[in-house]
Amino acid sequence: MEKINIKINGIALQVEKGVSILDAAKAVQISIPKLCNHPDLPPSAACGLCIVKIKNNPKMIRACATYAEEGMDISTHDAEIYEIRKTVLELILSNHPNDCLQCPRNGNCELQKLAADFGIREVPFTQMLVNHPVDDSTGSIVINPEKCIKCGRCVEVCQIMQNVWALEFIGRGYNMRIAPAADVQLKNSPCIKCGQCTAHCPVGALYEHSHNAIVWEALRKPELHKVVQMAPATRVALGEAFDLEPGVLTTKKMYTILRRLGFDAVFDTNFGADLTIMEEGSEFVERFANRKEELPLITTCCPAWVDYLEKYFPDMIPYFSSAKSPQEMVGVLSKTYYAQKKKIDPSKVFMVSIMPCTAKKYEITRVDEMFASGYQDIDVVLTTRELSRMIKASGIDFLNLPDSEADSILGDYTGAGTIFGATGGVMEAALRTAYHLITKKELGDVDLVETRGLDGIKTSKININGTEVRIAVAHGLANVEQVMEEVKAAKKAGKELPYHFIEVMACRGGCVGGGGQPYGATDEIRKKRAMGLYEDDREQKVRCSHQNPHIKELYDNFLGTPLSEKSHKLLHTHYHERPLYNR
Repeated sequence: MEKINIKINGIALQVEKGVSILDAAKAVQISIPKLCNHPDLPPSAACGLCIVKIKNNPKMIRACATYAEEGMDISTHDAEIYEIRKTVLELILSNHPNDCLQCPRNGNCELQKLAADFGIREVPFTQMLVNHPVDDSTGSIVINPEKCIKCGRCVEVCQIMQNVWALEFIGRGYNMRIAPAADVQLKNSPCIKCGQCTAHCPVGALYEHSHNAIVWEALRKPELHKVVQMAPATRVALGEAFDLEPGVLTTKKMYTILRRLGFDAVFDTNFGADLTIMEEGSEFVERFANRKEELPLITTCCPAWVDYLEKYFPDMIPYFSSAKSPQEMVGVLSKTYYAQKKKIDPSKVFMVSIMPCTAKKYEITRVDEMFASGYQDIDVVLTTRELSRMIKASGIDFLNLPDSEADSILGDYTGAGTIFGATGGVMEAALRTAYHLITKKELGDVDLVETRGLDGIKTSKININGTEVRIAVAHGLANVEQVMEEVKAAKKAGKELPYHFIEVMACRGGCVGGGGQPYGATDEIRKKRAMGLYEDDREQKVRCSHQNPHIKELYDNFLGTPLSEKSHKLLHTHYHERPLYNR
């Protein structure tokens, strides 16, 4: 890359041509304040906090949206700049509710932090709040328009990063607000409940619908048998709430804290991931062997992706895998297989899932298919953020807890199960087992690096016993349309399929970047979280789902075989075309 010479606060440095002043300043350890800018998104220059001065330029410019140029002499901080930034913050605060103690972002709010950094104790402007109702219609995501600072992050995430277009600005000037497109309730909009808007909102205008109170209440009821499961991605992110580095594995401390909180049994969604591979991998092998079956097979572990596909690509429903997500598989087994083995009344089993995803709250309410046990298979979903709040409220010293193990009946997992949390992980896990199912041999090197990394679309050709399997992995829904259109175009023209097997995750990076994970995710953080999962995979003695002895026992004693009648009844589902808007 071409280098250019600039000065920042009198410090001479070289930076790459095309870098913003905001990013160039980081090279000399200068943090320019901002509220609208986020590394996932294009600069909007909406908040006006990042103003800087350039020598011989009479105007102050916004650092996030201005590229450094050869010879620039930039000042990022002086008394005048400080006063302007402080005034901008005071104006924002004059239109913002003063209820920090009741806000879900209290203590982790970008506006709150900047107000503290600038020492704001009083606001010299008359407070003017717009009274707009809170929208909690989805049961997964809450919109509180009163708290919106009009930074535009959520709109850019929803429209550009996710290609969903459920959110937009409505009105103008003082009355402008964030709202679902067409000004309908969020549940009636194209929203897929992915939660990326909540993950990118700098304040408390968008957040997950909290179910902590329901779980606390259940934990107080001795007549209930309380069980819990935890998703792969939660174990490499929860520690961030306790000042650990992203990617640090907290698996065994999580097992301990969940028991200390009062759960009677602790399961692991990784076990469900292994089971999903047995069903989904068998489904792929069956379809692939019999080319008359519908191909490509598209993975359906991500409920936000399923919701998106049902709304935007319903003509692709025949290509969906019918296998339920790992969460749902563990849920239904907790009230069937586990309840039978432990001789527990399934109506008394209360199942809680700890998930990195707000869409998982929606998934458990999908009518009919998620009640296969005869009851609601999963009672409550908590996000990683919600669990961290429970732990802090309990007063238990999480970081110094002893390690413990999951309950093996639905807890032991393989390396394949844990990598489900990273983009490409489902594909890699599935191919490890598909190779065995096709060849009856074990794969020598199980590290399929072709599926890894943060490229929006990853494609490859895998040779299995002389047969070419073409795969695609997409994450972040804005990348999905290209893959779907390639498949549709090939089918329409009667050409050879570009892909036989497709994995999609709604969130960038996969579940490690899920909408319910700790705030502040960037690509650097997503990479660290994914590295933690791959480390967990490498440390497992068993790294392929079909080798999990407890999965084998489950089939021998309860399910029969993959894709059996009982497996279909409990572990598989169906899909429906859904309208973009409900009136």
